[in-house]
Amino acid sequence: MSLRQKTRELKKRMQNAQQGGGMSAIEKQVSMGKLTARERILAILDQDSFHEYDLFVEHAGKDFDMDKKYLPGDGVVTGTGTVDGHPVCIYAQDFTVAGGSLGYMHAKKITKIMDHALKMKVPLIGINDSGGARIQEGVNSLAGYGEIFYRNTISSGVIPQISVILGPCAGGAVYSPALTDFVFVVDGISKMFITGPEVIKTVLGEEISMEDLGGARTHASISGNAHFFAYNEFECFTQIKTLLSFIPWNNSHKPEMLEAEEPDTKEYKISKIFPNDEKEPYDVRDIIRAIADASFFFEVQELFAPNVVVGFARIEGMTVGIVANQPLYLAGVLDVDSSDKAARFIRFCDAFNIPIITLVDLPGYLPGVDQEHSGVIRHGAKILYAYSEATVPKITIILRKAYGGGYIAMGSRHLQADFVFAWPTAEIAVMGPEGAANIIFKKEIQEAENPEEMRKKKVEEYRVKFANPYVAAAYGHIDAVIDPKDTRMYIAHSLQISTNKTVIMPEKKHGIPPF
Repeated sequence: MSLRQKTRELKKRMQNAQQGGGMSAIEKQVSMGKLTARERILAILDQDSFHEYDLFVEHAGKDFDMDKKYLPGDGVVTGTGTVDGHPVCIYAQDFTVAGGSLGYMHAKKITKIMDHALKMKVPLIGINDSGGARIQEGVNSLAGYGEIFYRNTISSGVIPQISVILGPCAGGAVYSPALTDFVFVVDGISKMFITGPEVIKTVLGEEISMEDLGGARTHASISGNAHFFAYNEFECFTQIKTLLSFIPWNNSHKPEMLEAEEPDTKEYKISKIFPNDEKEPYDVRDIIRAIADASFFFEVQELFAPNVVVGFARIEGMTVGIVANQPLYLAGVLDVDSSDKAARFIRFCDAFNIPIITLVDLPGYLPGVDQEHSGVIRHGAKILYAYSEATVPKITIILRKAYGGGYIAMGSRHLQADFVFAWPTAEIAVMGPEGAANIIFKKEIQEAENPEEMRKKKVEEYRVKFANPYVAAAYGHIDAVIDPKDTRMYIAHSLQISTNKTVIMPEKKHGIPPF
């Protein structure tokens, strides 16, 4: 057979394999509003950059007539490409082939591309669309999941790992996305749960729809398992590209520097955003946009635990991670969910050399029986651990309230923040003036002719003496009291100064966070 004939045969084999489960299966996939596995990969990667590997891999199943079935690529597409010119490794489960079920060779293809990503130190993108473990292959399917989970774990903090849920992801399969850095979901398409509605109904007698149990909105707003929510697949792919523009390829690099852009000070002006009334709420995201390059803020977990805001921005072209209390929700308090949310984000930033900017305005940790019984002590300690452990530049700005344990937790000097600044509106104290006055001056208030008048007087006395930034400044707990309009300038200078920051930590295998 000539070279030309062999080349023709190759192309024919490639076309057959790339058809996946065939036209009827592809049409069914499209009818559900879903793209095919290869279409998804091509939509994420730069044009003509995708190189596919293991196209001709075949499944290893022999029982239950599996030896008579042909499953092209064993139901998963793997390869490499670029996003905005930067290399990535990628895989996408193909639901048109045996429901994207995971068998031994399917898993081997995934672990092979995961090994490539770790070895080449490039980001890994995994697109999940699978009916779960291939029952016909028995324990080999379970072994495949274990091999994937192990690689997710050893790659953590070395390369960015992104999971995209674009179909069902159930049972043991859900633990791979849970071990990665960011999970993307799409409304009406993503489904993620350990046990489905039918099992729950059988075991517990409870009825719930698949969407309510493990749909995109559920995981984006209630469970916190998803970090980005989109209304369609193309919006999701844009989010992925935006995220990759902020983060480095691996933990030995810093994020790429871009041209600096001034904020839109007409739309976002601190003096107009920040209220004069100390009890009036405001949207801290507008403060972020007032100091960020081009007033652009890429929020992470926007729908989950909204009392704390986290996400990426740039200051003078440099990527920064922002952690901020949100006065619009629960006055910005820290609770079980918001502590988890902030701590996880802080640890990601620290692992990938991204400076952390903290904007503080909170009355403390959320009190209540529900919070105590939910483990607010353990969860709240996570944010203390994350800030203390982080060695990247840490810059904190106290905007307004910083009371009690909340003051300590939100990137304080005592957790080794490099620079701590306060606006003149900052109130740094053990507790709010009202509560403090009621305790300190309890006897005087009770014995006064007009207790309410005396209480107001003592509240104001406490406020003047303690609820301001100057006592903390006098002890050196903050570095400077600054004019709010100079915030961006102070942050930019601090970032410039701390470019070569070095921290020597005690030698140890690893710490033991309050998981």
